[in-house]
Amino acid sequence: MGKRDFERLHHVAFFEAMATELPDEYASQEVNHLTLSYFAVGGLSLLRELDRINKDEIAKWVLSFQVHPAANDDIGSGLFYGFCGSRSTQFPLPNVKDPCHNVSHLASTYSALAILKIIGYDLANIDCKALLLSLKMLQQPDGSFMPTHIGAETDLRFVYCAAAICSMLDDWTGMDKLKAKEYILNCQSYDGGFGMVPGSESHGGGTFCAVAALHLMGFIQVDLASDLRDSTSIDTCMLLEWCLQVKLILNHVSAISHRGCLLTDKSLMEGFKGEGTSSVIHAMLFGLEAS
Repeated sequence: MGKRDFERLHHVAFFEAMATELPDEYASQEVNHLTLSYFAVGGLSLLRELDRINKDEIAKWVLSFQVHPAANDDIGSGLFYGFCGSRSTQFPLPNVKDPCHNVSHLASTYSALAILKIIGYDLANIDCKALLLSLKMLQQPDGSFMPTHIGAETDLRFVYCAAAICSMLDDWTGMDKLKAKEYILNCQSYDGGFGMVPGSESHGGGTFCAVAALHLMGFIQVDLASDLRDSTSIDTCMLLEWCLQVKLILNHVSAISHRGCLLTDKSLMEGFKGEGTSSVIHAMLFGLEAS
């Protein structure tokens, strides 16, 4: 079978249709609607086709998912006032004082702000005070973050989400950066990569989240003269070697796939995250903008 060309127009049409609506096949993923929309809008941006969507309508739709405190006194109640992931997880305002009725999520909040950033919305119009003050309450004593106030797993995904949220809002009052840094450093494995939690095996997603979060927080500077190991306490040489090894392994698997073995979704995602990590490191070393 010959190599298929990238069907650009089909991708554009698919992303455009998925920007705010989900087809029946995605009904089981309705709770992740905002995240799927982020992929669609991000895809249109990469293809330079954002003009195909109504940015004002997209912004209005995204903003409708933010949970607001009923009163200023509620901000310190321990609830997270971020964004819900879908309509099915959204409750009317009078009910959000009940922790079980406020299901705003760190990943959904990241997706919401990323969409708004992509379409050029002024994030200064966001209710940042409630979001950031309640975000800080999600940080755990070890520096990690829970994704929601009702409790869940903690790992590098949510440390990255928190760092990205603070970076996009240009306000770091929502997290203790030093504690987050300590948690990230504890996740580096013996081979140079990062596991999702301390003591776990190296993982493409974990490594990307770790390096990107450190960069966003300013612990890895774009400075050719600086020694990255001194500034961050991460083993940069081992990290680079790990990224190269992952790339070589995936290249080998890709070569095999042309002889009848298909790449798995997991392999493709690991490759994407490995390339993302390499892009961030390349930007740090050579002063270029990460692609």
